[in-house]
Amino acid sequence: MTDASTTARVDAWLWAVRVYKTRSAATTACRAGHVRVNGERAKAAQPVRPGDELRVRIQGFDRILIVKKTIAKRVGAALVAEALDDRTPPPPPRESMPFVPVRDRGAGRPTKRDRRDIERLRGRELDAGRSGGRTERRDPP
Repeated sequence: MTDASTTARVDAWLWAVRVYKTRSAATTACRAGHVRVNGERAKAAQPVRPGDELRVRIQGFDRILIVKKTIAKRVGAALVAEALDDRTPPPPPRESMPFVPVRDRGAGRPTKRDRRDIERLRGRELDAGRSGGRTERRDPP
């Protein structure tokens, strides 16, 4: 049997170190498979120990956390810094991320002009010789 003072539930620890606002949100993330302990999917009740690596997917990005100290109750920000080591790499600069045009929600299907503008922004120019599916009339030889 493990010593209760050296382990804590993964959902309680994530809530205690303020990764999630509520413990139920941490439990839901574990059920959805967004939490990994040492590379393996974690259930909410899985114990974590000092030295364990947690990968937590939040808003499409992984946070890499190393457990330095196990805590089960919510604590202040100063104690949180002592309880974990955040090894998350910095996000990529905004300049390197491509610009994606965003349409208003509920704006419906784009018009032909909107579609052409979108294709022009994405760098896919329309063929100049395209005739829209119609064939040109030719005089017989």
